[in-house]
Amino acid sequence: MRQKTFRIAVFGGGAIGREHIKSYQKHPAARVVALAETSPERGREVAAAFGIPDVERDYRVLLARPDIDVVSIALPNHLHAPVALAALRAGKHVMLDKPMATSAADAARLVAAAKRRRRLLMVGQNQRFTPEVQTLRQLVEAGRLGEVYHARAVWVRRSGIPRIGSWFTQRRYAGGGCTYDIGVHVLDQTLYLMGEFEAASVSGQTYAKFGPQGRANGAWGYSEIDPRLPFDVEDFSIALIRLKSGRTVLLESAWAAHLPERDVNGTQLFGTEAGATTNPLRLFRPGRRDYLVETPALRRPRASPDRMVHFLNVLLGREQPHVLPAQSLAVQRILDAIYRSAATGREVRLR
Repeated sequence: MRQKTFRIAVFGGGAIGREHIKSYQKHPAARVVALAETSPERGREVAAAFGIPDVERDYRVLLARPDIDVVSIALPNHLHAPVALAALRAGKHVMLDKPMATSAADAARLVAAAKRRRRLLMVGQNQRFTPEVQTLRQLVEAGRLGEVYHARAVWVRRSGIPRIGSWFTQRRYAGGGCTYDIGVHVLDQTLYLMGEFEAASVSGQTYAKFGPQGRANGAWGYSEIDPRLPFDVEDFSIALIRLKSGRTVLLESAWAAHLPERDVNGTQLFGTEAGATTNPLRLFRPGRRDYLVETPALRRPRASPDRMVHFLNVLLGREQPHVLPAQSLAVQRILDAIYRSAATGREVRLR
């Protein structure tokens, strides 16, 4: 039987869009046939580099094409929800980079549209797909840690603001700062490891200590820079999240902070029988005489380690979806609550 070929349009020719294209081109059932990119120069460059036959400045031209099956969105955050919604309504399957949206209300509209149109919608939470995270999830499910009652989710950088003056540092385009950019990764990863996504309450605080001074500037991405624009997002955030079960998650994210390490990224789980970390993957437990620190062998993953490859395998019926829309919506609700708590100085209770 001949394998189906999926014709894919990638929206966005920046650093993330290029990663999307590279990943799709690993899959024998994928053909990236079009790119939507507002910069003509960047569009030509990416199309030439990856052999993409068609480049359009207006993504709506590509949504009108009946031959395109999949839309892969790698655009600034404020465009995620409206573009994904338009793609779903046009009958396309949608791979959407994180965050899902810039509000839970918009994220809920995406979930409803995907269900109504019977199309696959997946947020590319790539941290879930690492062998370390997948192995630790299996250890948790097997009861090796006992009851996991608390977790720390941390991604902090010493100096890593993704280019001050780019869309990343403008609230109207990004919706938020480090919490949306890197905090969402470890939050999603941690909730996945705990097997619970619904929060009962959130207390959060955000800071902007380095970016407004033009300090800790990084070099991420290809976006245009206007240094005259104000830095009006956070560069550090912290949140205590109480899940509906009563378990807790402490989330820390930072683009810039005085740290001994250049970059700290990972989840730490606290269980009644053992503790564990993801990066590196280690298990901590009491032995007969000494406290033991183990490095568990990596187990067979349940999903392809590349999120785009996995997405296509789901469409082909070879794998079960590893990131569910309802989970991404729950993450978005927590993100909303962090910012609301930081703005009001009060705990936010979720239904």
